[in-house]
Amino acid sequence: MIDLHYWPTPNGHKITIFLEEAQLPYRIHPVNISKGEQFAPDFLKIAPNNRMPAIVDTAPADGGAPLSVFESGAILLYLADKAGQFLPTDPRARIVATEWLMWQMGGLGPMLGQNHHFTRYAPEKIPYAIDRYVRETARLYGVLDRRLADRDFIAGDYSIADMACYPWIVPHEAQGQRLDDFPHVKRWFEAIAARPAVVAAYAKGQAITERTQIDEEEAKRVLFGQGRQSA
Repeated sequence: MIDLHYWPTPNGHKITIFLEEAQLPYRIHPVNISKGEQFAPDFLKIAPNNRMPAIVDTAPADGGAPLSVFESGAILLYLADKAGQFLPTDPRARIVATEWLMWQMGGLGPMLGQNHHFTRYAPEKIPYAIDRYVRETARLYGVLDRRLADRDFIAGDYSIADMACYPWIVPHEAQGQRLDDFPHVKRWFEAIAARPAVVAAYAKGQAITERTQIDEEEAKRVLFGQGRQSA
């Protein structure tokens, strides 16, 4: 059983997509980041960077004690090895999927996250910052569009690279992007959005959102580090 400590954000969705695709049994433990639950001592024991998602595998392959993993990219690699799915075993193909996973972790996610911050959440609208990150978002969409020009999925076959990137493209309109400007991304995006496992993963996130009341001002205070370290 996988215990998933989760909130419905792009990084959280990556893991529910994988678990639904691989049909691994799992339980969701919501971590309401708008209320600061990511700072709880018990959560920090498995996620010392005070960010979700994190998992605890109660039945690891070595038969030992429950194993915790934090950082969404590391979780995807771990789960792919555990399930024997969505990550090639051929060394050359595996490195390609890993390269694009790292591209998402080191570029697409952080830059689009800054886009979200400065365009939607920052208390002061800073034109330079907004322009910088919207332009960088467009550049990264262009990189992905070129990659997908001659293949159905990022690393050839559907893989954890696609699962990592897709949730960050979902809010493309809020990022100032038009998918019509990136036709290969649009085709890929629509194909993934239609997958039953992806639909199921997002439905679980929506169910959590619908039963949660969020104070927007308090959420901003918690998320953007006013009075404590940044979430």
